[in-house]
Amino acid sequence: MLQHARQAKGSWDADDVTSARNRKRVTDLLRRLLLYATFIFWSIVFVAPFLWMLSSSLKDDPQNIAVPPILIPNPARWQNYPEALTRLPWALFAYNSVIKYAVPSVIGTALSCSIVAYGFSRIQWKGRDVMFFICIGTMMIPFQVTMVPLFIIFRKLDWINTYMPLVVPSYFGVPYFIFMLRQFFLSIPQELSDAARIDGCSELGILTRIILPLAKPALAVVVLFRFIGIWNDYLGPLIYLNERDQMPIALGLDLLRQSLGDLGHDPNIYGHIMAINTCVVLPVLVIYFFTQKTFIEGVAVTGLKG
Repeated sequence: MLQHARQAKGSWDADDVTSARNRKRVTDLLRRLLLYATFIFWSIVFVAPFLWMLSSSLKDDPQNIAVPPILIPNPARWQNYPEALTRLPWALFAYNSVIKYAVPSVIGTALSCSIVAYGFSRIQWKGRDVMFFICIGTMMIPFQVTMVPLFIIFRKLDWINTYMPLVVPSYFGVPYFIFMLRQFFLSIPQELSDAARIDGCSELGILTRIILPLAKPALAVVVLFRFIGIWNDYLGPLIYLNERDQMPIALGLDLLRQSLGDLGHDPNIYGHIMAINTCVVLPVLVIYFFTQKTFIEGVAVTGLKG
């Protein structure tokens, strides 16, 4: 009897364990399905504006202003792209944005912010933390407050209608990127710098030979953020640039809108604007696609140590 009771109890225990395992599997499955459903929902929310822009770029204006909205263009008007691209010198605008504005600004930002962040993170000097908090505090000053004084300074320097007011400030550091790089530099073991100093390496040598090679993910984030910010910059060029030949992409988009608005009989104003917007957004999406691993890694590690 005792043996039968033990066998029955063992059988019940096994059934309980199996039931618990099944419940855990079902719970894990439901949790995973809920997680995937949440990701899919928010992915649709974030990608919907781009899909709508792409759809609108293939419509004529009657389809773009139709109520209720037409989701899929019928028929698709592919002529919007060549017509919009031939209205203005977009190659010149892209050249101005990349060569005259983005490249020198990105180089200046990476160099200046790396040097300043190294001084705030790897070198001990009196008043370092106070100066760092002052640097971070400048992030709280809106651009609208300094816009007029800066314009007066650059006008006195005779820099108006040039890219100097847009590029030169990059070589004096950007507080946000200084903060990001400082956080990353703090995560690098101090022993590496100490060993290099013992071997007679200068601070500049430590920065260029040890710190920066290890900080490639953080530098990649700085470069990407800075490039995208410049690619989308509208207010800065609007203030300092007056000539059409100097305009970057952002001002070119506004110029297209104005030129199309003057043509009241044009039946494809919105389609042309959306076509150019799609072409402008596409390079940024390509950059994100090919650099997403480095980008995510850099964002993840810049806040490891305070």
